[in-house]
Amino acid sequence: MRWGPRLPRAAARPHIPAMDLDFTEAELHRYSRHILLQDVGAIGQARLRAARVLVVGAGGLGAPLALYLAAAGVGTIGVVDHDALELSNLQRQVIHATARIGRNKAESAAETLAGLNPEIRIEVHATRLDAATARDLIPRYDIVCDGTDNFPTRFLLGDACHLLGRPLVSAAVLRFEGQLSTYKSHLGAPHPCHRCLHPEMPPEGLVPSCSEAGVLGAVTGVMGTLQATEVLKEILGLVGSAEGGIGEGMSGRLLLWDALDMRFRTVRLRRDPDCALCGERATIRDLSAHAAPAPLVCRA
Repeated sequence: MRWGPRLPRAAARPHIPAMDLDFTEAELHRYSRHILLQDVGAIGQARLRAARVLVVGAGGLGAPLALYLAAAGVGTIGVVDHDALELSNLQRQVIHATARIGRNKAESAAETLAGLNPEIRIEVHATRLDAATARDLIPRYDIVCDGTDNFPTRFLLGDACHLLGRPLVSAAVLRFEGQLSTYKSHLGAPHPCHRCLHPEMPPEGLVPSCSEAGVLGAVTGVMGTLQATEVLKEILGLVGSAEGGIGEGMSGRLLLWDALDMRFRTVRLRRDPDCALCGERATIRDLSAHAAPAPLVCRA
């Protein structure tokens, strides 16, 4: 299912898409506050319009993330979610509406995004993310965003983005805390991958999910918005380049936020030379370990 005007097929797009500087009067008015920014301007806005971003999870993180990407004029946004909207989701998943309870979240999100910005294209993937789906979808996009709430899907995305050569902007929330990082290990040293931070999935039941431990709704809003900010910064530079986007990116850094103390801190992440995914003697070279479907549950 597609919402919005048709664009060229994804397979025909290079990783760094060609830019069109021909804006309509409506686009110039809509994006005027961006164009006024010295680090964005018309060229930056053209980069946003040419970019393709995949948002995995239309839940608490994916909601503000997708809303701000759409408002910013990211030309194509793919939304992956197989889950149905529940009443308990609405405390934080602000992209949805009460009248849509029972509907697929990716379709509900697309309806809101199309209403916010009809100038862009929304690609709906109302499917469970597994290894085969990841191999098919990820190469179609320039940047991938992880807004999920379970470790199997997070590890699948981390492995797939490294092996398929795409940046991954990842956020996580629990209770009153959040964290954020960008992984571009496919570019080589010094960029770490997600397994440099978490080599293996924790044992089942060790780390509770948001549906088990709870989460303050506004915390997901802050972290999803920070995620969107990092995606836009990456796009505004040469997408996929070693230099990254404007400002200082989050590759090699982990942002930690404690909402109760209103305290942010950033720690450095180093590439692990013995990492099973990106190390000198890497043993993970395909997605065969993720053959079983990962449960994409976006209740974050």
